Amino acid sequence: MAQTRDVVELILQDHRKMEDLFRLMRSVEADRAAALREFSDLLIAHALAEEAKVYPALRRYKKIDDDEVEHGEEEHEEGNKALLELLEVDEVGSEEWDEKLEGLVQAVTHHADEEERTILNGARENVAMERREELGEAFVEERERHLKADCGAVDNVRRIVGS
Repeated sequence: MAQTRDVVELILQDHRKMEDLFRLMRSVEADRAAALREFSDLLIAHALAEEAKVYPALRRYKKIDDDEVEHGEEEHEEGNKALLELLEVDEVGSEEWDEKLEGLVQAVTHHADEEERTILNGARENVAMERREELGEAFVEERERHLKADCGAVDNVRRIVGS
């Protein structure tokens, strides 16, 4: 993917990467456990970086609805819970695993679709490119910090979910 510093494009790239990982997790020919590990790290790091660096900044713009930002955070929680349910399944590829995977796919794709239509389109229309690039740098830095800390490990996801 092309290098960009625009936070909108960076978030969209993560969303497309998550879709690719869903395809791998569904494929009996892929290393589904490895795809889940990569997905878990990316989902947690992505959400934490959005909540720490992007959402607070976007709340300052009058044309970006605070309710949409709060809803995005609530949907992160739903995605994290669905992720934990999948991480706690013992056998990759079992019927239970497939069922929990579909719950995760549904939660995350619903959130990504809504976020793209509301928050990201709002940012694209109302936030200057220079500011979007500043936010993009902060987002990447925060996301990388979490990725290096093994943020998608099941014990960390449990802590985040609060169970």
